Amino acid sequence: MQPKKSLGQNFLRDETVLAKIIKAANLSADDFVVEIGPGEGVLTKELVGNSKKIICIEKDENLAKKLADNFQFSIFNFQSILNDPIFNSQNKTAIITGDVLKINLPELIKLNNFKNYKVVANIPYYITSPIIRLFLETKYPPKEMILMVQKEVAERITAKPGQMSILAVSVQYYARPELLFYVDRKAFWPVPEVDSTVIRITPLPSPVASTRHPLPITGEEDNERKKFFKIVKAGFSAKRKTLLNNLSNGLHISKTEVKEILEKAGIKPTQRAQELGIEDWEIITREISANQSE
Repeated sequence: MQPKKSLGQNFLRDETVLAKIIKAANLSADDFVVEIGPGEGVLTKELVGNSKKIICIEKDENLAKKLADNFQFSIFNFQSILNDPIFNSQNKTAIITGDVLKINLPELIKLNNFKNYKVVANIPYYITSPIIRLFLETKYPPKEMILMVQKEVAERITAKPGQMSILAVSVQYYARPELLFYVDRKAFWPVPEVDSTVIRITPLPSPVASTRHPLPITGEEDNERKKFFKIVKAGFSAKRKTLLNNLSNGLHISKTEVKEILEKAGIKPTQRAQELGIEDWEIITREISANQSE
């Protein structure tokens, strides 16, 4: 089947890479697995032999039908399973056709009684960030994600203070990411223009710098999260500018106030956003909240 550029389809061909992904996933017979964008099913084939139940989500209906035929999987449209009494009880493996970003993920997980599940996937690179955020922010986050992503994106996700970005903060606020191994572009057909990396993302029981709330975040705590990311976004608004300038302009706070807040947080006003870690942003958020409540 000819890959579709519009869906970012590049099919993995290297069996050695497949074996390394399965080893990294460390699956047991009792594990439930969600695979995003199974494509031709080369990874699916390995997952079937190592886990109890697999839910594949595939946007390309033609690929989904082919996969269902090859593996004798049941195939469903997400809407059709909401009222299907046999989906939960009889189907150990299934393919859901649809856009993962539009599917009601919490409902899908609830229908399958997923208490602990893993995401193992070679995800479409053009929607890497939205997919990761979807699973980290859902009501039922996975216990672990093993993902093939673009090399440069993997390096941004796992960056340390000094090279941080909004993407790094967004992931590391919720989880511990780590690089596992690099994958040459020649492992795919058609050969993409970029190299890839397999990463592990392990959601934390609570955001790393705070023990105020466990995941998922709801209600008042959801407002705290929104405030946190509003401040982070302001801090990164202009890469070459200092925190003093960015926070003042982005949050409409005087530079005098921002300077006092940063000094209380133990952060130099001349520092830039990429130099800060998650804990620093948490402290800044706390100090700004305290300042506004006075």
